[in-house]
Amino acid sequence: MNQEIVGLSSMATRPVLADLSGRFRRAGGPAVRFEAAGGVEVARRVRAGAEADLLVLADGAMRALEREGHLVAGTVRPLWISQVVAAVPDGAPVPALGSASDLRSVLEAAERIAYSTGPSGTALVDLIGRLGLADALADRLVQAPPGVPAGSLLSSGRADLAFQQHSELMDLPGVVVVGALPGDAAISSTFTGGVLATASRPDAARGVLDFLGSATASEAARARGMRAAGA
Repeated sequence: MNQEIVGLSSMATRPVLADLSGRFRRAGGPAVRFEAAGGVEVARRVRAGAEADLLVLADGAMRALEREGHLVAGTVRPLWISQVVAAVPDGAPVPALGSASDLRSVLEAAERIAYSTGPSGTALVDLIGRLGLADALADRLVQAPPGVPAGSLLSSGRADLAFQQHSELMDLPGVVVVGALPGDAAISSTFTGGVLATASRPDAARGVLDFLGSATASEAARARGMRAAGA
């Protein structure tokens, strides 16, 4: 019998889940393996009946899947909060980003602006609209393909400014993180976990989920630019 616990997640939480899966195993728990893809693709797979034990996605997607019956009732819990940050190519001037005026200047000066699929990308496009820059920047926006970090467009020269979750940008080669968006422009995503209705070992999956909500997991999340949902 295969004792491995299988999870599905979006790309933003892939590094911390890989770290925590190893820690859980070393602490005497069963082997845990998370498969990561773009959040939209993962949700599609779940709706198509993907067989796995755990799911970690942005809160909005998780709540929708819970309502549709794809998650075990009572297991869905917020885990971590991640800020969307701006980044530029390594070697480029690092702009100020301390105020709404700074953000507007940074956006207007950019030639190509990379952003991601999923909730954080949608939130950025909404923010640009609220700033009254939708028309001015329409031809400069470049959406990264699902599962591809927006920051990779910086290192490849296809963009000179990118916005995405801190965890997805912080270790990319050729990328410098400028910082979180200022004041009311700040964008954050809550990542939530739950046991899938297709879980073959739901009790063991609950144990892994409890570990993901532990103080040890919170420390690992901080190292990846996130904070515990209850902090």
